[in-house]
Amino acid sequence: MANAASVSSVLLIKAAAFAAEKHRHQRRKDLAASPYVNHPIALARVLADEGGIDDVHVLCAALLHDTIEDTDATADELRLEFGDRVAAIVLEVTDDKALGKDERKARQIEHAADLSPEAKLVKLADKICNLRDILASPPVGWTCERKVAYFTWAEQVIAGVRGVHPKLEGVFDEILARGSELC
Repeated sequence: MANAASVSSVLLIKAAAFAAEKHRHQRRKDLAASPYVNHPIALARVLADEGGIDDVHVLCAALLHDTIEDTDATADELRLEFGDRVAAIVLEVTDDKALGKDERKARQIEHAADLSPEAKLVKLADKICNLRDILASPPVGWTCERKVAYFTWAEQVIAGVRGVHPKLEGVFDEILARGSELC
């Protein structure tokens, strides 16, 4: 009979494979056009390695966080494959693509404080990874002003999740302070 650790490992690997399959044709907006799946893997790594998070549901949600928003994956599919808890966390961090970009960004700020602790962790890791990516290899064509605006917006979003994980918030703050390197 499988123990809890092996069941968790299987679920995590299943989520990584699912994310890789769903994002297989997508690329990041950096100069190298990196495979998109590197981004959700980076979130899971930040949570596990830097945050000490071992909740398999949070780690799976990190791997799957953009699948509903950016692929043909559905909430029902996530529920069936990964359970209600993982699907619920992913849904909490999923933007409604029917809305305009400015409205989606405003809603992230407005709703950050209302997220579950698990979704707050995913949101925090997402912003950590995005800021790191902008510093290391920004999206092609982004002006200095656009990069600074993203940093400012990310800070507003993270203000709503403060208190969920002081260590990761410290990581975010260190990266945010490097915003002066953007231009």
